Amino acid sequence: MSSSAPVVPKDETIFVEAKDLPVYCPGPHAPLWSMHPRVYIEVVKTGKALCPYCGAAYQLKEGEKVHGH
Repeated sequence: MSSSAPVVPKDETIFVEAKDLPVYCPGPHAPLWSMHPRVYIEVVKTGKALCPYCGAAYQLKEGEKVHGH
């Protein structure tokens, strides 16, 4: 997530809110071992997306309204 990404086990989904956009991976609180080049995750079009580096799953929380994207 953009400012406070939690550490989430690999096969779990990271739920984000509209206020978290733009979403990027790895987040600022990711452990050192999970670092890879920063990549922005496009969750607006389909509501969910995977990080191409580590496979972390990101999804917009149900009912989130994204304005201006």
